[in-house]
Amino acid sequence: MKRIKVAFFAEILVEDFDGASRTMFQLINRIDPEIFEFLFICGLGPGLLRGFECFRIPSVTLPLNTTYKMAVPFLVQQELREKLNHFAPDIVHIATPSWLGNFALKHAKQAQVPVISIYHTHFISYIDYYFKYTPFLIEPVKQRLAESQQVFYNQCDVVYVPSQSICGELLQMGIAQRRMKIWKRGIDAALFSPAKRDPGLMRELTGNNHPTLLFASRLVWEKNLETLFRIYDLIQKQNIKCNFVIAGEGIARKACELRMKSAIFTGKVSHEKLSVLYASSDIFVFPSVSETCGNVVLEAMASGLPCIIADGGGSKDFIKQGFNGFTCSPYQEQDYVNKISLLLESNRLAHQFSNNGLEHSRGFCWNRLAATYFQELQELSKIDAMVLA
Repeated sequence: MKRIKVAFFAEILVEDFDGASRTMFQLINRIDPEIFEFLFICGLGPGLLRGFECFRIPSVTLPLNTTYKMAVPFLVQQELREKLNHFAPDIVHIATPSWLGNFALKHAKQAQVPVISIYHTHFISYIDYYFKYTPFLIEPVKQRLAESQQVFYNQCDVVYVPSQSICGELLQMGIAQRRMKIWKRGIDAALFSPAKRDPGLMRELTGNNHPTLLFASRLVWEKNLETLFRIYDLIQKQNIKCNFVIAGEGIARKACELRMKSAIFTGKVSHEKLSVLYASSDIFVFPSVSETCGNVVLEAMASGLPCIIADGGGSKDFIKQGFNGFTCSPYQEQDYVNKISLLLESNRLAHQFSNNGLEHSRGFCWNRLAATYFQELQELSKIDAMVLA
C-alpha cells in the first residue's frame, strides 16, 4: 500500500514550546506510519520526529519577542527545493503564513499539491500591544497583515479554525468561508483533573490558607498583562484576602514581578505541576484577548477550576455567561474584580461553575480531533490523485 506523503512546515517543532506546538504534537504523536510518511521542515526542532526526517532551516530571532525564531528558507532554497522534489509530497501542511509558510505555499501551487493549514495564532490581535508607542502605525499594519493573510489562506484548500469567534473575524478579513472548518482543541482528561488537587502544596507555595487566583500563560504583552496588573492593584486596594499565583515564563516576567510585588511567580512549570496548580487554585483569571482558542481555559475547566476571562478572542467561546464561568469587558479591571469577589463569596456559584465547566470540557477529545485531521489528509490525497490523473 502506497503511503500518503505529507510535507509538514512549521517554524518551531519543540513539543512543549507553546500552545501551537502542543497542538501540532497531538497530531504528530498519533501518526500511523503504515498509512502516512511525513517530511518535517522547521526552523527549530530535532533531526528526527517519530522516525521521520526533520529538515532544519536557518532562522532569525524576532526583535519584538526574542523567545521566538523565524525560519529563513531563502538561505537554503536550492537544497530545500531538491529535498521537496525528491520527497514528492501528496499534501502540504503549513502551520504559519510566515516566510517558510509562503515558500511552502508557492511550492505546493507549482506542484499542484493540496494545502491544509491550522490557524494557530491570531497575529492581528498582537498589533495593538507591539505598536502601542507608535499608534499611528496600528491601523496600517493591521490592514497590511489582514490583506496578506487573506491572500495566503484563500490559497489553502482547508483551514482548520479553533472557534466560531475567530472564524467570524477571518470572514471579515476576507477569507472564504468554504475554506474554513471548525476544528477545536482537545484536552487530556487524565492529566488535567480535579483529582490532582493538593491543598498542602498550595499552602506550602503561598504560606497561608487564603483563596488563590491563578494566571497561567506565557508572560508576553499580547496576553493583556496591563489589565492583569490593574486587576492585581484593585484587589490590593480593596484588601481582598487572596493569593495571586502566576505560572509561566516570558520576556515580560521582570515587568510583571515589578508590578505585582506580592504575587507568587512559579516560572515555567511542567504539565504535571501545572495540572496540580489548576486543581489546587480557586479561580482562574485570564484577561487575554489574543487567543485563537485559549487552551489554558479548557485545561482549567477540566481541572474543576472556575474561570473568569476576557470577553474576547477564541477563549470566550468556552464560557456560557453565569453558567460555567464569567466573561468580562476585556480592559475593565473593575468588572473582573466584581466577579472575582462574587465568586469568592459564593461557594454555591463556585461549585456550579466548577461542575458545569468540567462537564463542558469533556466534549473536547484529542483522539477524535486527530482522527478528523488524518481523515482529511486521506480525502485531500484523493483530490491530488484526481488532479494528477
